[in-house]
Amino acid sequence: MKKIKYTPDAADKIRTINRAIILQYGSKVAKEVVGSITDAIRGLVDNEQKGPSVERMFGVASDYRYMFVSRNYVFYSIENDCIRIINIYNEKEDFMWLLFGVDTTPQETIDYWKE
Repeated sequence: MKKIKYTPDAADKIRTINRAIILQYGSKVAKEVVGSITDAIRGLVDNEQKGPSVERMFGVASDYRYMFVSRNYVFYSIENDCIRIINIYNEKEDFMWLLFGVDTTPQETIDYWKE
């Protein structure tokens, strides 16, 4: 059975999510949300291919897979001895830019804002 391993970025993100939810909604809600994310991650041990391939879904050359849990995208890779949690991004974050450096801004938006 493979183990789950978190990158430092992913571990920091879990802590950041927890703190932000505690501040806004309280510790009970934070426990539920972070619990649902970590439960889904632990579920990868039983079904490591649960999430779709990033390459297949987004056309970005990568061996990463992802899951959408509690308004967060969890990116992970399947390795020989473990399942590595790469990072976690809120649905409002531009994970394509942050993780892969791919700009997804439509040309009409660039033209409008002259950026």
